[in-house]
Amino acid sequence: MSNDDQYGGAGYGEVGGTGQTRTRLPEAPADPYGPARRTSRAPRSLVTVVGVVVLLIAAIAFANQAPDTPDAKPTDDTPSATSTSPTGTNPVTGKQGGLPSGFAQDQQGAQSAAANYAVALGSDSMFNSGRRHSIVDAMADESSRARLQAAFDADYSAGLLAQIGLTKDGLAPTGSTFVNRTVPAGAKVKNFAGGAASVDVWCIGMFGLTGDKSTRPVTSSWFTISMSLKWNGSDWKVVETSQKDGPTPVTGDIPVSTSDEIGSAVTEFGGFTYAR
Repeated sequence: MSNDDQYGGAGYGEVGGTGQTRTRLPEAPADPYGPARRTSRAPRSLVTVVGVVVLLIAAIAFANQAPDTPDAKPTDDTPSATSTSPTGTNPVTGKQGGLPSGFAQDQQGAQSAAANYAVALGSDSMFNSGRRHSIVDAMADESSRARLQAAFDADYSAGLLAQIGLTKDGLAPTGSTFVNRTVPAGAKVKNFAGGAASVDVWCIGMFGLTGDKSTRPVTSSWFTISMSLKWNGSDWKVVETSQKDGPTPVTGDIPVSTSDEIGSAVTEFGGFTYAR
């Protein structure tokens, strides 16, 4: 807050407009033979006015000793005010293989692409071979598509599905709902140059099976998905992807919902198309 704001917008406006206070003294009598003016003692009103002015000036001086803004400047490694805030850019409307497509060839577009790809990679569709192949075909760069397909097929093996309690098609047993959902909490660009980008997407995920007999109840976790992206001339595509745990906040003291509530929420609440 500036001094003008504090004191009325025109210097010390509330104190008189000029920063000074004038006191008009009584004039000498017109009759030279009249009684002489007594000057040995100032009127009480004058003393009061002078005292108020002195106190007011002291208060203003004291207030001006404290700066309106801190002297300390942010260090070079301190994030700017807009580095983590949403840009307000609208999400893309295009689709390819069921995934958002047509991202801009800039850092915002790379972050938006990575966020939406993270949602697809962290979905229950990855446990079905047909849907998984469609997802990888849509997001992978041509140079890495075959390699990524083979790697994901190995990860989502028949043994893993059986261990979780899913059928060979990645479906939940009768009476249960399979939950695997990823929600981006934020994204950042690590490198951006020459039609290539490295982006980290911080996510919260839900995974498990609903049902009273489930041995894998739905739990939440925090993780970061790292992606190497390449501009193919019209969109950002994935070259490489990896995942690590965290950063993980402290869990709040919130009552756990029932299995039926989780199952209903997953089927009733749809997802989003994300934009940086």
